[in-house]
Amino acid sequence: MVEELTPEEVNERAQSGDLRVIDTRSSEAYEAGHIPGSINVPLGDLPSRVPDIDWDDTDVVCACPVGESSKQAAMLISSYEGVEDDVVVASMAGGYEEWTFELETGAAADA
Repeated sequence: MVEELTPEEVNERAQSGDLRVIDTRSSEAYEAGHIPGSINVPLGDLPSRVPDIDWDDTDVVCACPVGESSKQAAMLISSYEGVEDDVVVASMAGGYEEWTFELETGAAADA
């Protein structure tokens, strides 16, 4: 079972800098509006990109349109041996559909 964080929890923790947000939507959707500071890794690219991301001891939350495919992304990331056992890898409950906070626009930053 994948842990879920509410959008409120994600917003609070992302603002305080103790949470890494992985946005699994397409680059077009990401550019139209995304959680500030998030990293865009489209779900289809995630398996090949996971080894390239520098996984430190920061907890991770995956975000998608409705909170379903982000659960798959969280399971994939948590199974990667480069992610420490004490790092929480969660899914954002309800996805962007439930996000009511400010969004950034523009191209993706490199992971």
